[in-house]
Amino acid sequence: MNPETRPLYEVRNISKNYGSVVALDGVSLSVRAGEVLGLVGDNGAGKSTLVKVLSGAHQPDSGELFLEGEVRSWKSPHDALEAGIETLYQDSGLAPNLSVSANVFLGREIVKKGLLGKLGFLAEKQMDTAAHNELDRVGIGVASADRTVAELSGGQRQAVAIGRAVTWAKKVIILDEPTNHLGARQSNEVLDVIRAAKAKGLGVIFISHTLPHVLQVTDRVVILRLGRVVRNAPTSEFDAESLLGTITGLLGEGDRA
Repeated sequence: MNPETRPLYEVRNISKNYGSVVALDGVSLSVRAGEVLGLVGDNGAGKSTLVKVLSGAHQPDSGELFLEGEVRSWKSPHDALEAGIETLYQDSGLAPNLSVSANVFLGREIVKKGLLGKLGFLAEKQMDTAAHNELDRVGIGVASADRTVAELSGGQRQAVAIGRAVTWAKKVIILDEPTNHLGARQSNEVLDVIRAAKAKGLGVIFISHTLPHVLQVTDRVVILRLGRVVRNAPTSEFDAESLLGTITGLLGEGDRA
């Protein structure tokens, strides 16, 4: 298969049970490089469980994961992270009292060599410059990378969190409700960053209850209901009414345009 058309990240027939509760039942989906895949469904549809499987936080009971056509298995989120899969949960995980650049490099700090080659001090200026350049590259305007996150607006904070994920993601970025509780202007900032991630060639999986945002920024939509995929189609085949109807089950097979 042509590398440009084959799935970048794919799951096949993934199932996950919690005791007698079936969270995922034979779920299959994929995302290609440079594609934004919308993942939607009502509460209890299985979205959170699927995100945890995709990110390595949970292991499926059955089914397979493929990255660039190769079967993979994640024992932990670190395994997925090392393979190039970044996940941003609803809690962005930013440290409010640290600077923007410190947050971008959190866990990946650049350290200057000290005397006799031993580790010395953090290369703060280098990280400030690099963070500013990386955030600017994905369209995030922060006046100064040495500002603390606490000084930023809610939209800017979320954009920085996504920008950090885009900066470090090598292949796939998974975004769980990134526009939740944001205003219109702030949400647009975040959607622009998602577009930048797509332009970078990343595969983007965008989970959201905000259907207008899904329709604006995605190329394709997968709809989950009660742990199963009930529709997987190009975004162009939906409008707000048909998307909501398919999510809730009020739109039947014969009602599709």
